Amino acid sequence: METETNTPIQPTEAETVEQLIEGYGRIKTELGKTIIGQHDVIEEILIALFAGGHCLITGAPGLAKTLLVKSIAEIFDLKFSRVQFTPDLMPADITGTEVLSETDAGRQLTFVPGPVFANIILADEINRASPKTQSAMLETMQERSVTLRGQTRELPDPFFVIASQNPIEMEGTYPLPEAQLDRFLFRVLFDSVDAEVLQRIITERRQGDLPSPTWQASKDDLTYLFSVMERIFLPKPVAGYIARLVAATHPDHAEASESVKKYVQYGTSPRAAIAMGEAARAHALIDGRPTVGFEDVAAVAKPVMNHRLILNYQARFDRMDTGQVLADLLEELDETGLDLPADVSLQNA
Repeated sequence: METETNTPIQPTEAETVEQLIEGYGRIKTELGKTIIGQHDVIEEILIALFAGGHCLITGAPGLAKTLLVKSIAEIFDLKFSRVQFTPDLMPADITGTEVLSETDAGRQLTFVPGPVFANIILADEINRASPKTQSAMLETMQERSVTLRGQTRELPDPFFVIASQNPIEMEGTYPLPEAQLDRFLFRVLFDSVDAEVLQRIITERRQGDLPSPTWQASKDDLTYLFSVMERIFLPKPVAGYIARLVAATHPDHAEASESVKKYVQYGTSPRAAIAMGEAARAHALIDGRPTVGFEDVAAVAKPVMNHRLILNYQARFDRMDTGQVLADLLEELDETGLDLPADVSLQNA
């Protein structure tokens, strides 16, 4: 929500915003050279990064998820770390541990940082680790720090986690509980590529011949972008629309759509409303606007809420997914909340 201490972006800063948009365009271009045919995925992950949130990626193996995350780290000159989650992975393998070492003062316990001490973390196949290890990872995401033996160590800033799940091989996995899924800002769906994209991959790539970004921003550029994004103005009517949208995901709510009433067991939490506000700000910024509009909320609603809705058995029986339920809700819920005649529009008001 907007606070009185936030100073909206002034008209004199239009040139700065244009430079940020130009930089965003170059970032997408560089990532497009590395990742072929996943433009929507690239945009959603960048929006989550700019909004300061974490991402959960769902997709089949071989769709270049690791390459995408590594390329983002290279472009922003950020420290990248990849953790392959397995059933025998322990919390200390992620957060770090203390080892006994010889020093001039004698034997002392020395802290050895784990892979979580980086700017961008790829938690690969997070659902293969035990619930105890998952909780350790998700705690660092929430607190952005690691506590060991009563001592708290802050994680690097910025800190961004992208966790992946393989939807095919579910045997021997530990699905993330709904309360932990709620900590991810977005769930991004990697779609299978079509024949045209596959042809490009075959002709442009060879095994092991992976292109690297040829243009680079800096960590300072990202920090400055964060400061500008915090000043993107969120009008009260748009904030009200976000609140109504989140409330309408509950089957017993007056504005719930027919799909929600029929297929949803539990709606989204208040954290979804906060996440949608931040993501809408980031979307407005990359679109070159200093104020969040209804179209920004509609653009980020699905990736914000598709992992927060809990569907019932009827949805499984009718082969309904959260994407379809949310699409119906967005279509039915009026943005303004006003009961306007069909021939009246606010577009030119």
